[in-house]
Amino acid sequence: MSSEATPPPLRASEAREAAAAFVAKLNPAPSARAVQNLVLLSSELVTNAIRYAGGVTALSFGADQGALHVRVVDPSPAHPQCRVPDLTGRTGGFGWPMVLRLASSVTVRRHGSQGKTILATLAR
Repeated sequence: MSSEATPPPLRASEAREAAAAFVAKLNPAPSARAVQNLVLLSSELVTNAIRYAGGVTALSFGADQGALHVRVVDPSPAHPQCRVPDLTGRTGGFGWPMVLRLASSVTVRRHGSQGKTILATLAR
């Protein structure tokens, strides 16, 4: 298993860059679709943590023979919620459902009142 922690991103673009840099080092390389999905998952999880959970306290990536993983830690113990998407684009509501569709599994582990870790896994 390959894994890598990165500095906590302040913007979703930093998470996308970190995800792309991580998969670029993998041998054998994941499929193009898996790379796109990991980049998108990373972006959405970090965006949600910044927007709703007070920021990102840790970001890491992992890979094994069959899967890619992204782990985002934030300071809020609140579980992510599905909301009705705002089709006008003002308030979002698309990110969490997208995460649930793209990932083969998503786990949310609370750390008491100290926040949570979200681990999303997808096929390599």
